[in-house]
Amino acid sequence: MAPKIRVGVLFGGQSSEHEVSIVSARAVIAGLDHDKYEIVPIGITKDGRWLASGDPLATLENLADPKLLPGGPSEKTSGATAEETPSPTTLLSTTPPVDIPTGHVPPLDVVFPVLHGPRGEDGTVQGLFELAGVPYVGCGVLASSVAMDKVMMKHAFAAADLPQLPWLFLRRIDWERDPNHALERIESHLSYPMFVKPANMGSSVGVSKASDRATLEEGINDAARYDRRIVVEQGISAREIEVSILGNDEPEASTPGEILPSKEWYDYESKYLDGASQMVIPAPISHTLTEQVREMGKRAFTALDGAGLARVDFLLDRETEKLYLNEANTMPGFTPVSMYAKMWEISGLSYNALLDRLITLALERQKR
Repeated sequence: MAPKIRVGVLFGGQSSEHEVSIVSARAVIAGLDHDKYEIVPIGITKDGRWLASGDPLATLENLADPKLLPGGPSEKTSGATAEETPSPTTLLSTTPPVDIPTGHVPPLDVVFPVLHGPRGEDGTVQGLFELAGVPYVGCGVLASSVAMDKVMMKHAFAAADLPQLPWLFLRRIDWERDPNHALERIESHLSYPMFVKPANMGSSVGVSKASDRATLEEGINDAARYDRRIVVEQGISAREIEVSILGNDEPEASTPGEILPSKEWYDYESKYLDGASQMVIPAPISHTLTEQVREMGKRAFTALDGAGLARVDFLLDRETEKLYLNEANTMPGFTPVSMYAKMWEISGLSYNALLDRLITLALERQKR
């Protein structure tokens, strides 16, 4: 019998998406073939401590903020009636237990960093693995860091001639020095409504919609709590279309899906907490638009020098049906009911097979 592949599953982290990471990691650990892989859970606390002994997953679950543990949107696939997704309690309690080493971390064959947001999805951890010579699932240092920073990501997409909505970049120091000048500059280039975002954050944390100057000012102040770099984007009436990308140098695109947010727009609560948002897979769009989404998703992935996986998000103008590239997420939410995995499932690739494929891609990339 071939020896098991030793997989380190890294989760938690110091970003505001800590709780999302815990739920993703629980699903990955349960979904990996325990006959094929020896699984080594490694947790990172919110204060940056790495836990590899005892039961890191249980420890981080106990320390997590229960109000932020996501349940995920309900699903509606191929026209079926939406089903209620597992609550966080169900998802965490029904997964079989895992044997976890109690001593030091043994040498790892590959790492699956199920980390979302800064200090995990932004190239920092990826650089550590590069220095250590350890294969890892997902994008490398460059793609991870560029995709995490919305300013740099937008520049990369512009260089690849990918369509985007108008946007402006604002530094927190400039905002604090002269807010009136910043507001006038924004209003001279963009019209209401606008969306205000921290440049380096995910899961809609710190994101707000501005309908006038007062809410624009509030949104900038809120985004500045999370980052010293702020993005202001033109808002439109749009449908939210997403596609999953998988591969290294020759990426593949899944069947696209559409998000139907429970609120006016897809914020953290509607993504993870209220359980009322829906995923419609396949997205109810024309064949021409479907192929456009898939091709643009692969182009965006290549523009970032992506590897392994990414979820690419689009905005489809309701009036003109023009497609705009919104962003790419190099480590999206990773439970079986997350959008990334569900789009591949509808495309014919099961959750377990998807995990296998990602580990194979990581090992192949290291060899090259």
